[in-house]
Amino acid sequence: MSQKQMKEAFVSNLNGTTVLEITQGLCFPAFCILCRGLLIIFSQYLCSFSHTWKTRFFIDFVVLIVPMVATLTIWASFILLELLAVIIFGAGLFYQIYRRRTCYARLPFQKILEKFLNISLESEYIPAISCFRVITSAFTAIAILAVDFPFFPRRFAKTELYGTGAMDFGVGGFVFGTAMVCLEVRRRKCMEGSKLHYFINSLYSVWPLVFLGIGRLAIIKSIGYQEHLTEYGVHWNFFFTIIVVKLITPLLLIIFPLNKSWIIALSVTVLYQLALDFTSLKRLILYGTDGSGTRVGLLNANREGIISTLGYVAIHMAGVQTGLYVHKNRSHIKDLIKVACFLLLAAISLFISLYVVQVNVEAVSRRMANLAFCIWIVASSLILLSSLLLGDIILSFAKFLIKGALVPCSWKLTQSPVTNKKHSEYLIPEAERMEPRLCLITALNRKQLIFFLLSNITTGLINLMVDTLHSSTLWALFVVNLYMFSNCLIVYVLYLQDKTIQFW
Repeated sequence: MSQKQMKEAFVSNLNGTTVLEITQGLCFPAFCILCRGLLIIFSQYLCSFSHTWKTRFFIDFVVLIVPMVATLTIWASFILLELLAVIIFGAGLFYQIYRRRTCYARLPFQKILEKFLNISLESEYIPAISCFRVITSAFTAIAILAVDFPFFPRRFAKTELYGTGAMDFGVGGFVFGTAMVCLEVRRRKCMEGSKLHYFINSLYSVWPLVFLGIGRLAIIKSIGYQEHLTEYGVHWNFFFTIIVVKLITPLLLIIFPLNKSWIIALSVTVLYQLALDFTSLKRLILYGTDGSGTRVGLLNANREGIISTLGYVAIHMAGVQTGLYVHKNRSHIKDLIKVACFLLLAAISLFISLYVVQVNVEAVSRRMANLAFCIWIVASSLILLSSLLLGDIILSFAKFLIKGALVPCSWKLTQSPVTNKKHSEYLIPEAERMEPRLCLITALNRKQLIFFLLSNITTGLINLMVDTLHSSTLWALFVVNLYMFSNCLIVYVLYLQDKTIQFW
């Protein structure tokens, strides 16, 4: 076998892992982000100095990126212990902050909690959504390179036909995260004018993705880079999937109300599953038009990528509905608690539905993006988002206890009418209003496309230069961490220089 064939075989015919293990793995970075915030507050209390951009980059990289690399590779078998360790560490930090609180030092916990529940919140962006997008981006970036090394567990790689692999969540989570901050969610007025003008703007926004998709295709074919054929097909790639999703969803939103996006998501995925079960559509995806797996013709060559787009349309619409709900209810801390609890209950309900669907209808299949896959992606996304929202609440409480606490990419606490007016003077430190948001999380969120492109390019270069299949664990760990460090640093510096590439 050639080197290309060996690498293709290394990531093929895999069956994934359990839904529980992936869910545990998703909750881990959410707790890491909470610990990062608590650590910043505690360090500010012990050493009253303003962190430089270098210090903040180092803290964010060590507390968020390095643990994610370890969790996906060398510590993959100990995810439950890692969760317990980070929870204990976070609880210890919170206890130390509470003991050293500079606000309401003489009040009992219950009275402090009552005052905290009356606090209002303010932020340019929803911190939990920003963190969600960063986690999915970082997770995808780590996985696309680490999967080519032996130290990456095969159960985390993309599945061949049925099953749930950690990398299977990456593509769905990316679509869901993008939908939560799409133009329709952020600027609902863009849909109030001419429907034709709205659709033309949507068409205009995809041309850079067409360029990127065609560019990736040309480069892959010209250098003979390894491909997983049953992932999208011969010519198709994830950029083309995003293009089709961004063309179909505006048409659906022209016909149906924006606040009924969940009905569109449910209708699309149910009708698609019925087509898979009661027509020859599933046979077409798996075996082509002649039933023998032919790749002759554009449809046969790219049947997985083209047809599975329907599932991603459903995931996108579910993300739109979630984004609308979260953005609508974010004024007060009580609202945030209600939102987090509702999303958590919705996620649990979807996981129950997933079990029923897998037993009675069909197992999860990323290749087809079937009903079970869509339910799994949305349920897992809601679990991650609700975990981040609960972390935001705890972090906001910790900020409430320490006068002048400043944490980048977190809620700002503002005065509520029922709260003591005198205390409002330091709920939002002047430094927080004036100082730029110097943190890796904000940089990766604002420069998500650049980070995604950079990760794909550097992954290709490393695969061309390094014999990944025969690399030792130590060497592989060094390469992946260096790769993430370089990509994160470049994006971080571009963010500080205010350089941007944004098309949606």
